[in-house]
Amino acid sequence: MIKRHSDVVLEITAHDSDTIENELNTAVEIAREHAVKERRHGILVTQHEYTRYTVAISRDVPYGQTLERRE
Repeated sequence: MIKRHSDVVLEITAHDSDTIENELNTAVEIAREHAVKERRHGILVTQHEYTRYTVAISRDVPYGQTLERRE
């Protein structure tokens, strides 16, 4: 399930790897569309738990890049 917190933060919760991968790809594409409009920030994908992730536009990530991290 993708839960939108804002135009710049999406939360993904899923319990199987195929769903996680598909929803992360979808969320990154949504974030990328917004990042391209601003042309200032990149995308940060954060794993909070094995079943919960966030995808966010982040000023800490250079424009045009996507970084992944584990919390």
